[in-house]
Amino acid sequence: MASSKEYLEFISEQLSELDEITYRAMMGEFIIYYRGKIIGGIYDDRLLVKPTKAAVSYMPTATYETPYEGAKEMLLVDEVDNREFLTGLFNAMYEELPTPKPKKKK
Repeated sequence: MASSKEYLEFISEQLSELDEITYRAMMGEFIIYYRGKIIGGIYDDRLLVKPTKAAVSYMPTATYETPYEGAKEMLLVDEVDNREFLTGLFNAMYEELPTPKPKKKK
């Protein structure tokens, strides 16, 4: 099941207080970036984030789920209705996220 544009718009609105939230559509799902770093994505209308130490401590009871078959497990964000929670989560995770590798020039 692919994610809906409506769910993406809902999550984008919930994160509207943060600068530099972007996304990229990929195979019916959406990869979410925060200030240029991949923080997670929307898979089957679920917000999943990378299981960084900050994310695990911020959401100690979160369940691990796979975004798609064969993928690494990610944390399911249950509190998508809480803007303050989401903003805090993304800010807490940011420093632990890997910096994107520069694109190779041809």
